[in-house]
Amino acid sequence: MFRNGFIKNLPVAASVGAYGSILGVLAAQKGITWPQLLLMNLSVFAGSAQFVMVEMWIAPLPIAEITLAVMIVNLRYMLIGASLNPLFSRSSLLQKMGIMHLVADENWAVTMAEYRKGNATPLFLLGGGVCVLTAWCMGTLAGHRLGAVIQNPEYYALDFVFIAVFTALTVSLWRGREDALPWLFAAVFSVLAHRYLPGKWYIVIGGMGGALFSAFSCPDISAKEKKGAYDDG
Repeated sequence: MFRNGFIKNLPVAASVGAYGSILGVLAAQKGITWPQLLLMNLSVFAGSAQFVMVEMWIAPLPIAEITLAVMIVNLRYMLIGASLNPLFSRSSLLQKMGIMHLVADENWAVTMAEYRKGNATPLFLLGGGVCVLTAWCMGTLAGHRLGAVIQNPEYYALDFVFIAVFTALTVSLWRGREDALPWLFAAVFSVLAHRYLPGKWYIVIGGMGGALFSAFSCPDISAKEKKGAYDDG
């Protein structure tokens, strides 16, 4: 299953490497060394949070502000972790912690799509995580080396890769009309939070808004899905 998870994530890994190169370019322009960026990749491993870190990378480093910003951006992993609970029903706490560190939006989305078909296990998720992490490190390295050459990545539309891959992942998770209202509410909450709140709170609020709407509007359906997920797991 590890090998299967690695292979299934190769298409999204190509996109991960592409927008990882953007982070590498920005990091080089900020004076971040490659060992520092590699350490960031291995310890944080969260694309959006790392973009925030690099954006805030100004000497002297505002450590407290960076930590708070990264925590806010990564709060969405509470929702991601909750959604993976049925998959981890037979895993130990140590196994959960090790695998969760390698969970990114991309391999989570691929795993959830496969889980609905009955084809995913924790090893599948782990294989996808290793695949995505490898692509991320290679992409950031390539971008870091090109940082002195590419001064304006937006000119080549490289910044759009980040948006494109998440659009593709979102479409792959669409289950039909039952998702319409929760997704609509998530979008509304996110837009309002982005408009009226500072920072990256819109990421968390949008996700929480959609999840809560789904939970409270269709409690019977949610309960059946949860029971079925546990039975399959």
